[in-house]
Amino acid sequence: MSDSVSSEARSLDIHAILEQLPHRYPFLLIDRVTSVVAGESVKAIKNVTINEPFFTGHFPQRPVMPGVLIIEALAQATGILAFITAGQKPDDNMLYYFAGIDNARFKKPVEPGDQIILEATLVKQKRNIWKFKGTASVDGEIVASADLMCASNTY
Repeated sequence: MSDSVSSEARSLDIHAILEQLPHRYPFLLIDRVTSVVAGESVKAIKNVTINEPFFTGHFPQRPVMPGVLIIEALAQATGILAFITAGQKPDDNMLYYFAGIDNARFKKPVEPGDQIILEATLVKQKRNIWKFKGTASVDGEIVASADLMCASNTY
């Protein structure tokens, strides 16, 4: 962790999130960060609305958020944690890749109107490889969980 990075919890609004992640509509899946502690953990929110582009095809008769997008939202939350921990912001010469997933479990469907609470804890970081444990919950119930591995790359 960079010496200049505070280990105090802080929150991020959408403007700060846009500085921390390269993702943009329709693929930005984080609406707010309620807590991030460099080198430790992140807690973020994804508000799920019927206006999401994937709902028109998944499934029109009963819209359900695809599990892979819930995992992607978790990965984006880990990106915020990794960049803040490293004391960096993404730029045109840096990418943060989703490199692996283990133990993914989907326990309950996520539907329009739900608010997903995304929580991730840094397990290990070595050079440019980051490992996290993550959970996604709605109304206090875990809807998905996974062990995520990501890699930052400068080119």
